[in-house]
Amino acid sequence: MAASPQIYWITGLPAAGKTTLAQALATALRNKGRRAFVLDGDELRKGLCADLGLSDADRSENIRRASEVARLMWSAGLDVVCAFVSPFQLDRQQARNRVPPGRFIEIHLSTPLEECMRRDPKGLYARAQAGEIHGLTGLDGPYEPPEAPEFRFDTRNLDTAEIALQVVNHLDNI
Repeated sequence: MAASPQIYWITGLPAAGKTTLAQALATALRNKGRRAFVLDGDELRKGLCADLGLSDADRSENIRRASEVARLMWSAGLDVVCAFVSPFQLDRQQARNRVPPGRFIEIHLSTPLEECMRRDPKGLYARAQAGEIHGLTGLDGPYEPPEAPEFRFDTRNLDTAEIALQVVNHLDNI
């Protein structure tokens, strides 16, 4: 496996499986002897980003803060597994630009909206459809899928352990 630490940026719609994959990937990395930490969007929104809403500007600021924290952790020698909706291509590109080439691995969970809505573990889609929340990414809020991520997976077809193994095995070859 690559000796240098990596930032693994997992993006996708709400309920696509980002947090679940982040935990599985961090476990797989630790099993390879790596020091890995999960940086989760839901957790950052409870603290560091609690002052931000769901406007486009706030979403971009959320990702700016998250990517800066990821960079700091990465520079301390950790593999950082990031799980963020991160709906805008420009924000993800700016996150990538914070570290040297080859150190940022973008993983797009391309799980279709219908499947995310069926899962809905936090009840976000149900609340949005009931008119309780507005601007939900993928429903009435924007999402720009990555054009050229290092990995793209539909979590309907693969479980998170398989995906994590594919990512880790690929990195053994770089």
